[in-house]
Amino acid sequence: MIAEDVKALLTEAFPSAQINVAGEGAKFDISMVSDDFTGKRAVARQQMVYAVLNDQIASGEIHAVTMSLKTTTEAE
Repeated sequence: MIAEDVKALLTEAFPSAQINVAGEGAKFDISMVSDDFTGKRAVARQQMVYAVLNDQIASGEIHAVTMSLKTTTEAE
């Protein structure tokens, strides 16, 4: 799996988010800014992202993910 594939999955689920994905193989760094995260704690935000990537994680296509997940206000 490549970073562009991960970004495409996340963009489909979070169309208004600013998304950056780096990495290759099975390890990726994800940086997202989305108002979908408003009012949610860090764990809930991570669960939202993991829900999108669950099939790829289960299959082993994605092994490790590092995330930075912020709202628009937090990113300013």
